[in-house]
Amino acid sequence: MSHRLGFWIAHFNIVAVCGVLLGAFRVQFAEGELPCPLCILQRMAMLLCALGPAWIILKTRAGQVEPSDFAVGYGMSILAALGGAAIASRQVLLHILPGDPGFGAPVLGLHLYTWSLIVFLTVLGVSGVNLLFTRQLTPQGVRYGWLSTAVIGLLGAVILANAVSVFFEEGFHWILPDKPERYQLLDDLGLR
Repeated sequence: MSHRLGFWIAHFNIVAVCGVLLGAFRVQFAEGELPCPLCILQRMAMLLCALGPAWIILKTRAGQVEPSDFAVGYGMSILAALGGAAIASRQVLLHILPGDPGFGAPVLGLHLYTWSLIVFLTVLGVSGVNLLFTRQLTPQGVRYGWLSTAVIGLLGAVILANAVSVFFEEGFHWILPDKPERYQLLDDLGLR
């Protein structure tokens, strides 16, 4: 039973990260708040966090998953979460002074970069627990099926959506403004 549980935990981890990123897209498009450079880096780090569980799931498609494969997957997530937590902490510290309104509107009382830090700390905790139980949770006797394909497809779609979003926001420029106010690509092409 626990060998199947490890397989489904990997699926849940990917869906959870994609859910957070889709929520960020909702704020971006519904509320018109474009992500700053630090926000984009946090999104990239979250995508990297999801690549560890994706590695584990894709290993089941290729055949038997070894405990070392399981450990590599969650090790990848830990490294990505450490980088993301450092970036999110930097942004939290930029707005920690009393009277600083922060960047963007709060969601449930916290700014998105604070939520991002919480997500990275959660990924660190979940990945650590998975590593503690590597022997018990390494997927064995599971089949890569349509649900696994859908979860990996969702991750691929979110990665592509982020790449397109950043391209529209940055256009043909090397540097993104600290407080982006428009989609630069539309201005570059004379569409706005």
